[in-house]
Amino acid sequence: MSIPFSILDLAPVGEGQTVAQAIQNSKALAKSADALGYQRIWLAEHHGMRGVASAATAVLLAAIGEATTRIRIGSGGVMLPNHAPLVIAEQFGTLAEMFPGRVDLGLGRAPGTDMATARALRRNLGGPVDTYPDDVEELQGYFADENKVKPIIAIPGQGTNVPIWLLGSSLYSAQLAAHMGLPFSFASHFAPDMLLEALNIYRANFRPSEQLDKPYVSAGVMASVAETDKEAKYHFTSAQIKFAHLRRNANRPFPKPVEDLQSAVLAAEMPMINQTLRYAMVGAPDTVEQKLNQFLELTGVDEMIFSFPLHDQTARLKAVELTAGLPLMAKQA
Repeated sequence: MSIPFSILDLAPVGEGQTVAQAIQNSKALAKSADALGYQRIWLAEHHGMRGVASAATAVLLAAIGEATTRIRIGSGGVMLPNHAPLVIAEQFGTLAEMFPGRVDLGLGRAPGTDMATARALRRNLGGPVDTYPDDVEELQGYFADENKVKPIIAIPGQGTNVPIWLLGSSLYSAQLAAHMGLPFSFASHFAPDMLLEALNIYRANFRPSEQLDKPYVSAGVMASVAETDKEAKYHFTSAQIKFAHLRRNANRPFPKPVEDLQSAVLAAEMPMINQTLRYAMVGAPDTVEQKLNQFLELTGVDEMIFSFPLHDQTARLKAVELTAGLPLMAKQA
């Protein structure tokens, strides 16, 4: 059995690095993924985070598209409550015209930031509690061959039929994706507790649509793959420290790895970190292949989407290469 492998990239700004370096690193990562046969590379929208350079997601995707030739590019995701659907339709419609047949639009429902920053984004504050389903439908109308949001039109956008995915870390998006007949991607890399229930709900309630005739689901997991288990665990300490920072509300660049994790993470923090990251693929290729087989047997997902939260760019590119060498990966021509 083999399935497509994809990548979720947050354009990490590492400790001691600049935003400009983070952007160049993401372009290099995308070029490597393109050459190695990954299915798609997605960028995530987060705001006000010192360790993330992909806040202007569509802008950075244009650079990623120019740096690659084959791989699908998209968002994992755009946080729709932050934006008017027309603006997103124009942005991704523009990308679709620049890179025909290569653009995905993954949508999330969370703000992707703190409430003060959410207010600064000035979208829907004080309005209806939840217009998300209507906003998704409005987006579909803008991308359709025949405009379905008359008299408003999205130019660019109309006729591009950009595929929409719904992303989720709870049961809500699983239910909505099933109801609307859309592909679904679950964030098991930071919200593993509801993974299996969300997948079951999505599959059991799926209704075919113009975009999709049967359920299609991907799952996000973190990965640190190196020549040895020891090296992979060393590089993964960056992700573990980052989760400790999030727990403490410490807004810092993406941390460097450490030899002794106890020097950076409190013992009391480790149970939460280990529980949250329990599906992470950390180790040498043989170790990761075994873990991945177990994950696929457990979930039956149609596609894997990996994030590689490694501070060292050389190690990150090596992890991408070693992951692509796993027999489970269905390479895209």
